[in-house]
Amino acid sequence: MPQAHFYEPRHGHGLRHDPLNAIVAPRPIGWISSLSAAGVRNLAPYSFFNLFNYHPPIIGFSSTGWKHSVANVEGTGEFVWNLATRDLAEAMNMTSATVPDDVDEFALAGLEALPSRLVKPDRVAGSPVTFECRHTQTLRLETVEGRALDQWMIFGEVVGVHIDPAMLENGVYQTARSHPIMRGGGGGDYFEITEDRLFKMRRPD
Repeated sequence: MPQAHFYEPRHGHGLRHDPLNAIVAPRPIGWISSLSAAGVRNLAPYSFFNLFNYHPPIIGFSSTGWKHSVANVEGTGEFVWNLATRDLAEAMNMTSATVPDDVDEFALAGLEALPSRLVKPDRVAGSPVTFECRHTQTLRLETVEGRALDQWMIFGEVVGVHIDPAMLENGVYQTARSHPIMRGGGGGDYFEITEDRLFKMRRPD
């Protein structure tokens, strides 16, 4: 077996492109809508995102820098997660642009919005699944030496779930039916989840 490419991240990876986000991939996308204290809608995708607890459901996203989404969630205590799909990929990408805090990314990307039931931020109308969330914690990440990073982890409890009935079959949510997209590595790699790549395994008793 060839010798592994080994590196210590603190000394650099020695490759043309940092492999880390291509290895830990594909990753679900935290497409987060929020509302500023002034009432301006914000919509932005985060590739450091996941579900962290079942009951109650807790999701979280991590932001490099104190961005609009973080400031909005801290200020209002609410946000919405919108499932990013292949049909919405280009619009989602548009919402990743760095723009002033008075810019409405729904309008910027030409996205129709729907009101939420339990929180104030709007939902993406075309998204087949949306989670209404209330902020529970903000965690600033640190290095092993205890040095604080400009990396902010936002956690929220899911208090309301909207599911397009077309995504359900006999009461079971069909993951691939919406063609969700996930973030890969490189400058802009994404992966689409499709039914033909499905395989099943049961946990051993």
